[in-house]
Amino acid sequence: MNIAIAGTGYVGLVSGTCFAEMGVNVTCADIDTAKIEALENGRIPIYEPGLEEMVTRNIREGRLHFTTSLETALRNAEALFVAVGTPPREDGSADLSYVEEVARQFGRTIEKYTVLVVKSTVPVGTSARVKAIVREELRLRGVDVGFDVASNPEFLKEGAAIKDFMSPDRIVVGIESERAQKLMTRLYRPFLLNNFRVIFTDIASSEMIKYASNAMLATRISFMNDIANLCELTGADVDMVRKGIGSDLRIGSKFLYAGCGYGGSCFPKDVRALARTAEEYGYEMKVLKAVEAVNEEQKKRVFQKLLERFGGDIAGRRIAVWGLAFKPETDDIREAPSLKTIELLKAAGAEVRAYDPVAMDLCRRTLKFDIEYAEDMYDAVRDADALLLLTEWKQFRLPSWGRIGELMRRKTVIDGRNIYDAAEMRANGFEYAGIGK
Repeated sequence: MNIAIAGTGYVGLVSGTCFAEMGVNVTCADIDTAKIEALENGRIPIYEPGLEEMVTRNIREGRLHFTTSLETALRNAEALFVAVGTPPREDGSADLSYVEEVARQFGRTIEKYTVLVVKSTVPVGTSARVKAIVREELRLRGVDVGFDVASNPEFLKEGAAIKDFMSPDRIVVGIESERAQKLMTRLYRPFLLNNFRVIFTDIASSEMIKYASNAMLATRISFMNDIANLCELTGADVDMVRKGIGSDLRIGSKFLYAGCGYGGSCFPKDVRALARTAEEYGYEMKVLKAVEAVNEEQKKRVFQKLLERFGGDIAGRRIAVWGLAFKPETDDIREAPSLKTIELLKAAGAEVRAYDPVAMDLCRRTLKFDIEYAEDMYDAVRDADALLLLTEWKQFRLPSWGRIGELMRRKTVIDGRNIYDAAEMRANGFEYAGIGK
């Protein structure tokens, strides 16, 4: 089976590589020449555990190809997956210009029946617009070539994307024809031989499922952060509250961890885009607006706790930061809580020395803040007045507190992810604060 992928970003590269791993002949197209040259040599532009080895293997075995020409990629393809970016505009709506350009090229190029599969995260109604664009391009060419449009949203977790793709808990496909359904079934069956869970829906429902899923998870996070802040005022412990409500089978325990807020490329963007879609239909998503507001305030929480411990003045203080990525096992810093925290620290006159296992190179290239980067986690805390834990990387979980105590100027730790035990920290002589405790 031959397929093409438009876009070699996170979703496109992971999807194309995993399809190739299952024996599909995949050609990934991107307009970025430097990126394509790097990929052809097995160098990938993102950090994702296991991906580089899989890309290299499938290139070597002749199943994974890269090109700057979408026309070349489409030559023998039975399906084209659209995996280009849909960045947020200033009003929160999704910028669909890249998706629409792929649709135009698709309509200008296809010579036989091909399915255009929209995998990019797009608002409800986008696939209908894409279909109209393709039809117009075919009309301008004066040809009658059969095609279908399908919606196939991705549910990949950064840091676990290969596992999620290779062993999915469900695959959602929005289709309009039996022919498209048969093609998508054939493509995905190898991933689900023991548990074939493809959920076929109409296209509008498929598009909504993606946004609704991320909005629900974001809602749970903001809800627990709101509860955590109330726990601090009332003397309750949010970890005990989480265990109590998470044991209710109607609720479950996932995404009920309090912390310093969510970030990344999905939750913030998708919450705003869904709220914006509602506005276009004359409806206000009051819950989602509250979810976003709570999250933006929660990103300030670690900084506020730090100020409380230094009498409201941290000018000239040396602050160590552990973790820059928005979550472990990725170098993605988009809308990470660390960025807001560092912004506030610098505005207050503090010196910042940060360490992250994989995200520092990206931060050096993109951050506007003037901060120091440490060689390792212990170098970060040298002569520090406080340590802020913002990303729960595994190597941060069991550090040598004796060594850290000797290196720090003042033994203050603000735990933005609640990974440390308060009693143990205080027994080691540290002033400690978590979230919701």
